[in-house]
Amino acid sequence: MDTRCHIGLPQWQHSHWHADRPDGLKALQRYAQCFSSVEGNTSFYGAPKRETLLRWLDHTPAHFKFCFKVPRRVSHDAPLRHGTSELSAFLSGLEIAQDRIGIVWLQLSDKLGPESLTSLLTLLGQLPSGFNYGLELRHRSFFAKGDTERELNAFLLQRNINRVMFDTRYLFADTARDAETLEAQRKKPAVPLHVIATGQHPMLRFISPLNIEQAEPALQQWALKVSQWISEGRQPYLFFHTPNNDDSPLLAARFEQILAARLDDYKPAPAWPSVARQEALF
Repeated sequence: MDTRCHIGLPQWQHSHWHADRPDGLKALQRYAQCFSSVEGNTSFYGAPKRETLLRWLDHTPAHFKFCFKVPRRVSHDAPLRHGTSELSAFLSGLEIAQDRIGIVWLQLSDKLGPESLTSLLTLLGQLPSGFNYGLELRHRSFFAKGDTERELNAFLLQRNINRVMFDTRYLFADTARDAETLEAQRKKPAVPLHVIATGQHPMLRFISPLNIEQAEPALQQWALKVSQWISEGRQPYLFFHTPNNDDSPLLAARFEQILAARLDDYKPAPAWPSVARQEALF
């Protein structure tokens, strides 16, 4: 498994994935055999307990990285106003797993715009060393290529904080009218994609249509960019979603195939069992 590029999914457990894995392994152990990272979205609703973290570490190999989302009390409930104390407490709780954490990322709501920039930069400027950080933005002012975005990007570059990219282009281009696609289009951010590496660990969250074949052009584009980042000595993190996540392991596996074709020495992870039965998909 090549850890110059960490690849994972938004979750490690899904009923659709595990129906064919009657091997007795726990879900996280099974997942970590095929992926080198995972989005830790559950921390958005509450920090993991110490004993939970230790159990997760015990069920994963040393190269496996957890990426945790900052709790919503910092980013949404009382956005940025109580950030310092809440964030410090959250990070302190993660210290026992410090060398196994890939990125801690702050996802802001689409209601936080330019008027919050000073508070945001103050909060980011107080982040302690010891973790890699990411910032995901959803207000359109941060995608307008104006003074606000330039000031923010310059700050992130100076502090080596990764600007999280969420590629929803092909989801919103999909004309399917099924309930899962419509729900994903309702919930996911329809913001422009700005491909930029402001830190050493560019982080991409990619969501395809339900028919993952439609995402092939985007996967080709991202493989080219990721191979460039790797050649620059960066270590990207990429997480693959679909509207219902049934086929997200297939989507990630297809990306690894394309990336391996570009990098002669790239060693893909072992394929998820269902992938081997669907090699003819592409």
